Amino acid sequence: MLKHNVPREGDVRIPSGCAIAGMMDKSGARHDGNDILKSIALMHDRSNGLGGGFAAYGIYPEYQDLYAFHIMYESKEARTATEAYLDTYFMSEKQERIPTENVKSIKNPPDVWRYFLAPHPVRLNMSELDEDEYTMQHVFHINAVIDGAFVSSSGKNMGAFKGVGFPEDIGEFYRIQDYKAWAWTAHGRFPTNTPGWWGGAHPFTLLNWSVVHNGEISSYDTNRRYVEQYGYDCELQTDTEVITYLFDLLARRHGFSQEMAAHIMTATAWSEIDKMEPERAAFETALRTVYSPALVNGPFSIIVGSDEGLLALNDRLKLRALMVAEKGDMVYLASEQAAIEIICPDAENVRAIDGGVPLVIQLNSVAERKLAESAENRPEQIRPPRHHTGVVPPRRKEVVYA
Repeated sequence: MLKHNVPREGDVRIPSGCAIAGMMDKSGARHDGNDILKSIALMHDRSNGLGGGFAAYGIYPEYQDLYAFHIMYESKEARTATEAYLDTYFMSEKQERIPTENVKSIKNPPDVWRYFLAPHPVRLNMSELDEDEYTMQHVFHINAVIDGAFVSSSGKNMGAFKGVGFPEDIGEFYRIQDYKAWAWTAHGRFPTNTPGWWGGAHPFTLLNWSVVHNGEISSYDTNRRYVEQYGYDCELQTDTEVITYLFDLLARRHGFSQEMAAHIMTATAWSEIDKMEPERAAFETALRTVYSPALVNGPFSIIVGSDEGLLALNDRLKLRALMVAEKGDMVYLASEQAAIEIICPDAENVRAIDGGVPLVIQLNSVAERKLAESAENRPEQIRPPRHHTGVVPPRRKEVVYA
């Protein structure tokens, strides 16, 4: 009888690459990094030691109105050049080396610093840009022009902590347990098409956005060319960064809600549009036509962090796993259910995220504000604009609240 050395079905475990996790307290209460570290560490087999990282929101309340730059340096010369550049274009309230621990498995880490900054008022005024756009332009300049310097995060009251290693080792290196945040995300990387390097680890960030991603973006070149038309530099050798820039473009620059931005990126299939009533079909057709380069294809699951909360999204065919559960004001997300249950054994409403349907988790204060807005552009509420014959548009009736 012939013996087969090829592994049979069930003999090996293929974890489908990468692990992502998130947790958020909708009340705004802050929690230390122990739970998110435990959650992502459970999914150790999904990563291969070439990248791990965390994003945390609410960690710098004493500097909440300032941009918190986390910057990695490969040399003293890079730090000198970067600090001279920051002194020219920003006002610095504080700068310091980010506390780290010696971890045996972390080899040759960069020098990591943080800066709490405000745009220089004169230069900001001369630029004719708003604060966010001004800051974004300078982040791109540092990353592209100053050799050996990389801005790993640049938002307000948030920060990214990432590098080459397993996520539990990266968490120990950055002393994640010492920080308190109302929202955490985490990533364990298993790169397939790109190298493992400190700047290429997840989360990918820009301003207050952060993205952790499991999957591959087959539409990357189309998406990249689209965002580059608007001045975004895609030089980080990974498909994940383009997702971050798409959210910034659609939500911050074009004014869509995060839910609508996600809807554009996972737009309704043409076969489904054909079945819709005419008015809705016309809107969806216009959306797909105008924003066709923003459609993201390929297997993916992502967790997007922002100053509003978290957003979870799967590709339309749901080719990557992503679970969600709740307990009181807490919401938990992870690639595997076990990664939720290890930190919340009595979690409720445990379920899988639907393909192509964004799950929006907002701070209670943000949700209350959104309810009071009269024109929140949710996909189910949008209708094509009506054309009027008058000189001025009709006045909106004032909203009456109980």
